[in-house]
Amino acid sequence: MSNISGLPPNSTAHQMLPVIIKVCIVIPLVCMFLCCIFVMLLTFATHRQFLDASRYILFIYMLISDAIHFIFSVLLFALVMSQIEFPLVYCVPLLFVSTVTFQNTPLILAAMSLERYIAIVYPLQRPLAWRSDRIWVIILALWLISCLFSLIDLTIGMPDPHLDPFSTPVLCKTIEVNTSPVQILFKAVVSILYIAVVAVIILFTYVRILLETRKLRQDKASVNKAMYTVLLHGFQLVLCVLAFSHPITETLVVTHGWKASDMAFFNYYTFILIPRFLSPLIYGFRDQSLRVGIRKTLMLCSQKVSLHNKSIS
Repeated sequence: MSNISGLPPNSTAHQMLPVIIKVCIVIPLVCMFLCCIFVMLLTFATHRQFLDASRYILFIYMLISDAIHFIFSVLLFALVMSQIEFPLVYCVPLLFVSTVTFQNTPLILAAMSLERYIAIVYPLQRPLAWRSDRIWVIILALWLISCLFSLIDLTIGMPDPHLDPFSTPVLCKTIEVNTSPVQILFKAVVSILYIAVVAVIILFTYVRILLETRKLRQDKASVNKAMYTVLLHGFQLVLCVLAFSHPITETLVVTHGWKASDMAFFNYYTFILIPRFLSPLIYGFRDQSLRVGIRKTLMLCSQKVSLHNKSIS
């Protein structure tokens, strides 16, 4: 912040204008996403039948995880864009929550695909952990896996001896914490492992459900629906993979001489925000039961607002 205050007023205004434009682009998308998440969560809260199905409970967990990631990632991006520095001890918890919720989404997609596979192949012999009253065991396991890898990522490597985590102000971004080559390598390996394992699980469940359609002569509609759902999870995984494409776009900065800050914003908005915005909405509004529930929730809310307005008038 001190180097900005030393610039002429016109130069300061010229530098702040791109920041304001970027904030004005991000904030509407975030508000729309959080409003949609709120409507979906309100639908689940007012229609208890959704809580009796494991796949809807996993979807609720994904909505909450993505909402938390949206809030923390936007907060971190705003701090970096504003060049606000503060000690590392306050930065690490923000990065930890953002990383955990970011890594949760591929794991949840894998769990949702496995749930559809188990529901179709073993409808009468479903394992206890995959039942609606015990699905919290799966959710807890996913949360622990994400937390474990994120904790290792933030603790391995030798810290900078010149950096005091309690007093030295830094920009709160991953590169300030992952300074050693070991951390960079670990992060790359974990990212590849996440995507590979989830892709194999989704492909396995899709093939098994596809083979199951040839065996079943009854209720093929539900089997086909489960197959399309797994395909949708594969598409959601592709959206998640886009977040790891930033090394490719960063090379364009060198070859074309683009501003690093502009490219960082492009990566963040295109490969992190938009996929996280589309992924739950595509799945949520595709489900017919959930669409009906959302419609009823919106009608109920509009009725309450109209009654409140009449009582005021």
